[in-house]
Amino acid sequence: MSDKSVKAGVLFAIAAYSMWGVAPMYFKLIAQIPAAEILVHRIVWSVLVLVMLVLAAGHINKVRDALGNKRVLQVLLISGLLLAGNWWLFIWAVNNDHLLDASLGYYINPLLNVFLGRIFLGEKLRPLQQFAVVMAIVGVSILIFSYGQVPWIALILAGSFGVYGLLRKQVAVDSLPGLLIESCMMLPFAIIYWFLYASDASNMFTNDWSLNLILIGAGIVTTAPLLCFTAAARRIMYSTLGFFQYIGPSIMFVLAVFLYAEPLSDARLITFAFVWLALAIFSADSLHAYRMNKRQISQGQ
Repeated sequence: MSDKSVKAGVLFAIAAYSMWGVAPMYFKLIAQIPAAEILVHRIVWSVLVLVMLVLAAGHINKVRDALGNKRVLQVLLISGLLLAGNWWLFIWAVNNDHLLDASLGYYINPLLNVFLGRIFLGEKLRPLQQFAVVMAIVGVSILIFSYGQVPWIALILAGSFGVYGLLRKQVAVDSLPGLLIESCMMLPFAIIYWFLYASDASNMFTNDWSLNLILIGAGIVTTAPLLCFTAAARRIMYSTLGFFQYIGPSIMFVLAVFLYAEPLSDARLITFAFVWLALAIFSADSLHAYRMNKRQISQGQ
């Protein structure tokens, strides 16, 4: 993989996680609407956005090729369901004052990426990476066994998105066509729910124009970071991708504590401390490995 491609992957990763970090501010604007209905709007409007992007980029042939591959469609159906479930839980957590739990989940995710990369992609773990994963497990275990609190929101968010990224990295389809197909697979479910179960808050004929614009904006707010994420996942190592994920949860943590005043209990703070320490170790090790690799490449030229 070329150095230019890796640099592009790094920029895509930074953009994706930064946008995810500020996304809760958007969902707070429509907190009065149930999470399932926000998810419906996210699916419907993102399909329209993605169709325009695919046509503009001239990727319709890639969509056609993917549709002709049974294995690709099977993987995208699973990844689409995982993505929908992940976003529903994230939206629900944000609008029910569990942003700190969401933040913890996305702090855990990069360490889970390392573990998944080792198990399914054969990416080797250096000793400090192994230690970082163990530190994160210890932090979560302390919360569970000492305080009787299972951070289920954090664990489900981390697990579902970790597996989603793993699937998208292995499937032979570009980010934009793949995301369009995923969204189109979810579209029938979204439309059925909208017409049969949605509340009056989703009736765009009776809403004021400002609320409708915010709802339509769900297509952009959720599509842009996903496009950047899948583009990054195809350009850099999966374990390296996790190096940048601290950006998103750090923004979420600051928003939760200082803007939305969510309570930060001692038990939760201890878990955060272990995960932060694990990420610090992981980051330092990754930076050292990157510098060593760059030095070896320069010496070999």
